Amino acid sequence: MARSRKPPAEATRVAVAEATQVADPRDAAGVGRTQRGPSDPFAGELRKRGVLPLLVLHFVAQNASYGNQLMERIASVTAGVLSVNPNTMYPLLRQLEGRGLIEGKWEHPERRSRRYYSITAEGQAEYERLVEEVRPFLDSIARSIDEIVHEVYGVDR
Repeated sequence: MARSRKPPAEATRVAVAEATQVADPRDAAGVGRTQRGPSDPFAGELRKRGVLPLLVLHFVAQNASYGNQLMERIASVTAGVLSVNPNTMYPLLRQLEGRGLIEGKWEHPERRSRRYYSITAEGQAEYERLVEEVRPFLDSIARSIDEIVHEVYGVDR
């Protein structure tokens, strides 16, 4: 009886899927990813460490901002390393508003338009707390990057 053999690439994908218990073996290997997302360890760690709420509070403390504006500012200040989509930003804004850290007001209250957020007194206190809490983590990232650049390129940034 002839056995059907899978092509080597397919056999490898199947083996990886079985070993890692993931639906798509490319997810386990990180193959084919062009965007940063929840599986990106660097961006994921930035999110877990409170960097995103820190940045939102920072920007709304400077001046009232709306969601898309905040997403653009965060992408710009992080050079795209921490990209935020609406499915992340708007729930975060609702959560911060629910906790009394920011206050949202519609640009045109008679119809749903842009909702501008500003920081509250409680939000300012939380911002100051996050600045202290997140700084050691950000400093460690900066040191790590400096060390990598020095090691690989033999120069200091």
